[in-house]
Amino acid sequence: MKILIVEDEPQLAQSIAEYLSEESYLCEFASTYHQALDKIETYNYDCILLDIMLPDGNGIKILEELKRQDKQDGVIIISAKNSLDDKIKGLQIGADDYLTKPFHLSELAARIYSVIRRKQFGNSNTVQQNELQIDLLAKSVSVNSELISLTKKEFDLLLYFIGNKNKVISKSALAEHLSGDFADMLDNHDFVYAHIKNLKRKLNEAGCDTYLKTVYGTGYKWEG
Repeated sequence: MKILIVEDEPQLAQSIAEYLSEESYLCEFASTYHQALDKIETYNYDCILLDIMLPDGNGIKILEELKRQDKQDGVIIISAKNSLDDKIKGLQIGADDYLTKPFHLSELAARIYSVIRRKQFGNSNTVQQNELQIDLLAKSVSVNSELISLTKKEFDLLLYFIGNKNKVISKSALAEHLSGDFADMLDNHDFVYAHIKNLKRKLNEAGCDTYLKTVYGTGYKWEG
């Protein structure tokens, strides 16, 4: 799961990233309004943590841009401004939640999980597709009630595919999801193929049907 932290306080941004990394999130940063705009125009995120007060612009305008582009990224406003008007305006434009500084990182993580669960998995803690079951809280996967062992990358890929069920996803989009903007510096995306190959093998060996299909020349699609 990929998070964009739009925050101009370096220590706070780093603290958030370190905590979320322990929760298996991939974090990217934008410390200014224009950096944030560039990020959201180029990449997709599972959740954006958005500070309203930025040195070169207002975070509300970023919300408006997300809406204009019809992007589905989850958004949690994190701001020291405890203004009811700002909160209402942000939620009306499209933010999913609002958290006032200072806050506990554990509460932030819980709210991120809640936003992603609501937007991608129908507000459920478990995802069930026939013989396949995923426990989002425990980060576990079972086939026919038997647990299977996945790496963090494989688990993240599985959630990404199921969260985008019946959509064709390109290898470059998968590389971006797994590695963030670092993917732009890679010569090739062979590592994506390796992770997918291992994921498909483990699911198949456990008795899972072949829901993950290769769309030749295009990418991959999870059918269900």
